Amino acid sequence: MRNAYVYYRIDPAQADLAAVRIDALLDAMAVHCSHPPRRLPRCDDTSTWMEVYEGIADFAAFVEALNTATPPLDCAAFTRGERHLECFSAPDPAP
Repeated sequence: MRNAYVYYRIDPAQADLAAVRIDALLDAMAVHCSHPPRRLPRCDDTSTWMEVYEGIADFAAFVEALNTATPPLDCAAFTRGERHLECFSAPDPAP
């Protein structure tokens, strides 16, 4: 299983709009995760947000779905700069 982390900066003046749209995105992407996705603000900079997607079985399908779901929500309307996607996985258990 893999975990995806998407981080970006938002325009603080549009935080309410960002929350509504990102929450809709998280709801749409939940079918690809074994745990409910969530968004987190950075502790020392609340204009930096991270979306956390855990337990992704098919990462390619997840990325395709994310790329399809994001444009209709017009995430560019409230972000400053690019959204960055990172993938991490737990190490394989020792034999």
